[in-house]
Amino acid sequence: MAGREDVRFPSGEADCAGWLYRPEGDGPVPLVILGHGLGAVREMRLDAYAERFAAAGYAALAFTYRYFGDSGGEPRQLLDIRRQHDDWRAALRFARTLSGIRPDAIALWGSSFAGGHVLEIGASEPGIAAVVSQCPFTDGLASMRKVEPKVAARNTVLALRDELAARIRRPPVRVPVAGAPGTTALMTAPDALKGVEALSAGHAIDHTVTARVGLRIGPYRPGRALRRPHPPTLLCVCEHDSVAPAAAAIKHAERGRDVEVRRYPIGHFEIYWGDAFERAVADQLEFLQRHLST
Repeated sequence: MAGREDVRFPSGEADCAGWLYRPEGDGPVPLVILGHGLGAVREMRLDAYAERFAAAGYAALAFTYRYFGDSGGEPRQLLDIRRQHDDWRAALRFARTLSGIRPDAIALWGSSFAGGHVLEIGASEPGIAAVVSQCPFTDGLASMRKVEPKVAARNTVLALRDELAARIRRPPVRVPVAGAPGTTALMTAPDALKGVEALSAGHAIDHTVTARVGLRIGPYRPGRALRRPHPPTLLCVCEHDSVAPAAAAIKHAERGRDVEVRRYPIGHFEIYWGDAFERAVADQLEFLQRHLST
């Protein structure tokens, strides 16, 4: 049975907390680095994927970004895209120092917002063997179009207040990650609040983030990274995705090279559970087997 240990690694001025899974057996093995979505932490089902990868013979490193969960950093709940990219790079550096790991066989696995991060990191960092992007956030403009105008306006006001607070060194202004339709939150699709709550079951998790990120989601279009040289990439796309529109992900994939797409007739949050989870993990393992085992 695969073992799990708590680890920490430095990133910027603080550190990231993670779980390191090692498969049974001896000898250097490939490793998959896993990161989560918008304001999410590794306790929100990353262990389910990491356990499957470890059972298949891969090491797995599931981590939480700075400012969230049990990772370090102040202010708490700071959601900064650039700093999250830096956390991915720090995780990659840490992974390459681990004993028993093949540094030439490291894959990135990201879900939702991190599904976009791994596309960008895969195209900008050398030596990554493969990328898996699940229910991927690929296009901020496409996602913003899904938000009700009144909700978007209220989020913008909060974002501007938080931006001002940061400049004058006042406490951050926060916004809920998910809420019911019509409420003030970053995600207000009908399935968003229930989906986030289901992923958090059994854990006390703060589901707010610094509101300033609302000014940066729209311009963030990591799907464009697929037009640049990048590792073999698998997109696991939810056809009825209410948060990260499937059409945008598929359009970006069609403009890239060495990109595989698997489509599932489900919503954004359904891929973490039941038959959809089993199908996605099977597809991901088949993809990893082709690209990490040579």
